[in-house]
Amino acid sequence: MPRFSAWLRDGVGFDILLVGAALLFLVALAGAPLVYNVLMSFQQVDMFTLGSLIRPFVGFDNYVAVVRQPEFWLVTRNTLIFVFGSMSGQFVLGFALALFFAQNFPGASTIRGLFLVSWVMPGLVVGGIWSLILAGDYGVLNVILRSLGIIQSNIFWKSDPSFSIWAVIIANIWLGLAFNMLLLSVGLAAIPKDLYEAAELDGANAFQRFWTITLPMMRPTIGAVLSLGLIGTLQQFDLFPALTEGGPANTSNVAGFWSWQLSFQLYDFAKGATVSVMMFLLVLFASVIYVRSTRHEVRG
Repeated sequence: MPRFSAWLRDGVGFDILLVGAALLFLVALAGAPLVYNVLMSFQQVDMFTLGSLIRPFVGFDNYVAVVRQPEFWLVTRNTLIFVFGSMSGQFVLGFALALFFAQNFPGASTIRGLFLVSWVMPGLVVGGIWSLILAGDYGVLNVILRSLGIIQSNIFWKSDPSFSIWAVIIANIWLGLAFNMLLLSVGLAAIPKDLYEAAELDGANAFQRFWTITLPMMRPTIGAVLSLGLIGTLQQFDLFPALTEGGPANTSNVAGFWSWQLSFQLYDFAKGATVSVMMFLLVLFASVIYVRSTRHEVRG
């Protein structure tokens, strides 16, 4: 015991103990469910076998069955549209706001803080708010678009197959805008001001300073923002039950919500696990990109 107490007091043992506790927590609450989910994707799991310890092993049959589902390619297309549209809107608008607030005009910090409201709000609450904004009969968005002359009649954003996926994209852009703005603002603040002053003395205009200084210096931050944006967008779930529930006719359904439907509406837990494993591989890919994009920053 005295030797163990000395091992804890010397600092190294205490650090190992803290790291070990954190790893044990991750293994128990994240690693074990992940392994269980992967194993379930190779088994036959339904309402009759869910409580069984040993289930029939079917190999890759679940993956083949998921790909052969009639809605698979529609859900895949919707997922790609949702991810690309959400990430593009969040990044472009977030970068524009970060550049705007970097001017440090009076009240910039206060106004920037107000944008963080969308980030801390639960997804279901955001979905409820945007459900009212996007309502076809009385929605504020239709009123604004009609007053600007952009549309002549109301758009039923949530029930029109041509617009349903865009309704969720608009809400998700608003939800993740503050997160992108915050990370990009931190990256902008880390760029030395004397670089801009030297370039301005050399006669570089605003666009040339942005292209030759801002973008190259922001490359690690941009990589991290895009990687985290991909992970967060693929994991988005709350907006779909609050806005469209994947309809109409799966025109706004994406992989994450489809996995939930397969598991808890159709009770085909094996196929639901299979879809989630496919999504996990995409998230793992994004995580590798994120780690590589921040590797030099950590070492620096």
